[in-house]
Amino acid sequence: MSWIEWYNTLEKPAWTPAPTVIGQIWGMLYPILFLSLAFVLIQAIRGKLPWKVLIPFGINLVANLIFTPIQFGLRNLPLASLDILLIWVTILWMIVAVWKFSRWVAVVQVPYFVWVSIATVLQLTITWKNW
Repeated sequence: MSWIEWYNTLEKPAWTPAPTVIGQIWGMLYPILFLSLAFVLIQAIRGKLPWKVLIPFGINLVANLIFTPIQFGLRNLPLASLDILLIWVTILWMIVAVWKFSRWVAVVQVPYFVWVSIATVLQLTITWKNW
């Protein structure tokens, strides 16, 4: 069974966005995330930010990249729920860590945080309904 066939068999809340909408939202967020991560990395290389500011960005990147394989490859809803909670926490950590060095980088994380907050509630609800 393909990932979309499997996903369509899951019990989901009525407010679940269509997969195409979810893809479009990520399509808008990924360039912002890439630019802010690149900026933070360059500033760390230049010595204008401490390297430790990169830690939440790195953890977030890895957690974000492994979500899809966990959710749709392994089809492991509880593990995907833990992963998205880690993503959510690291976004807050990213904002706090970078705030005093680059406010624009912190502020551009807000749409990401809002979307991941919605996605987290969705993921937790799907996991609960399909446990």
